[in-house]
Amino acid sequence: MNLWGIILAAGSGSRFSKLPESAPHPCTSSGKRRPKQFINFQGAPLYFAGAQSMARVPRMSGLVFVFPPGQFSECEEELRQLLIRHDPGLPCLTAEGGARRQDSVNAGLRALPPECTHILVHDGARPFVTPELINRVCDRLEAGMQAVIPGVEVTDTIKQVETACGVERVTATPARADLRAVQTPQGFELASLRRAHLEAEKKCLSVTDDASLLESLGIEVEVVKGDMNNIKITHPEDMEKLERAPAPALPVPCNGFGYDVHKYGQGRPMKLGGVPIAGAPEVLAHSDGDVLLHALIDALLGCLAQGDIGELFPDTDAAYDNIDSGILLSEVMDRINDAGVTVSHVDLTIIAQIPKISPWKDCIAKNVASLMHLPRDAVAVKATTEEGLGFTGEKKGIKAVALVSAWKFPSPTPES
Repeated sequence: MNLWGIILAAGSGSRFSKLPESAPHPCTSSGKRRPKQFINFQGAPLYFAGAQSMARVPRMSGLVFVFPPGQFSECEEELRQLLIRHDPGLPCLTAEGGARRQDSVNAGLRALPPECTHILVHDGARPFVTPELINRVCDRLEAGMQAVIPGVEVTDTIKQVETACGVERVTATPARADLRAVQTPQGFELASLRRAHLEAEKKCLSVTDDASLLESLGIEVEVVKGDMNNIKITHPEDMEKLERAPAPALPVPCNGFGYDVHKYGQGRPMKLGGVPIAGAPEVLAHSDGDVLLHALIDALLGCLAQGDIGELFPDTDAAYDNIDSGILLSEVMDRINDAGVTVSHVDLTIIAQIPKISPWKDCIAKNVASLMHLPRDAVAVKATTEEGLGFTGEKKGIKAVALVSAWKFPSPTPES
């Protein structure tokens, strides 16, 4: 999955136009007031907050910012200056939006690189989106869904009305349990979203969210749990919510170290980093015996301060008998994502007299990078012997060490 995000910052913000003249509000170079998504929020335009949250999700490959028509050049230059000060660590492209929301999304789709396969569409006026919510959407896309949207339960009773002669009358009261208030980012398989937009143009459909376009094609749209705090800044009174928002925490570096050993003997065929090693000795193990992934799992748990692999996946539990270590790694990566930790680099070393590892190193690195949703150059795989010394030198076993470098946001300090 090659995943990009579209940040929609092209709206007119008409409902925000009643903001008092004395209130802080950005203007164009000609002095004209600009929409709400350009309000200064924590040292950057409001729309940039969502981009920063997306950048904290390791599987994101890049971002497209869609700016208002008529202000594109000015916005593009401002973004260029912003990226110098606040580089999100992802490729950033731009597009000029259109008159309607779906026109702006279409412009963003046209700007995507050819390798993109999946897309998240996010409103620039939703600054409180979290990596945890983004990951919930991404997980379901990766599971094969074509369309995934976050939604929250509706707490108020909703009435459907019709207006006649200036009078509104209730026509229905939908069951509240069946209703959801939809949020962004909305996630899509790119090919399906493009097809939906093309059909909308043919049929002259105008909608308020992209999921509606896929619904019109009969494509199933899955709803995942949203976040009550993921509000859209819409009305002037919402300024108070921005003013009350705490200053963003800065990420801190963390490292995790892992070490594992397996004996040789009649047992499991050797796998390293999920790659079968042809002609290698078998290893004695309860799981599949992937010594390299086991060391990596311990290093990741070290970043989380959540114990070790033996505590999480005990060898006394029959559920883990001959289990693929890639599955165990996936569970730990879920913990990494849920904790908002961003892995930046993995350094792996295999220590063995036999087998010869060098022919397999690149394949192992590529597979580990794929399992962790990391770029290939973020995974280093090395191999060495111990010059005939110790149990590895005597060809009795194999061991591996792993060092994970990551960034995480500090937990609040408990009040004394």
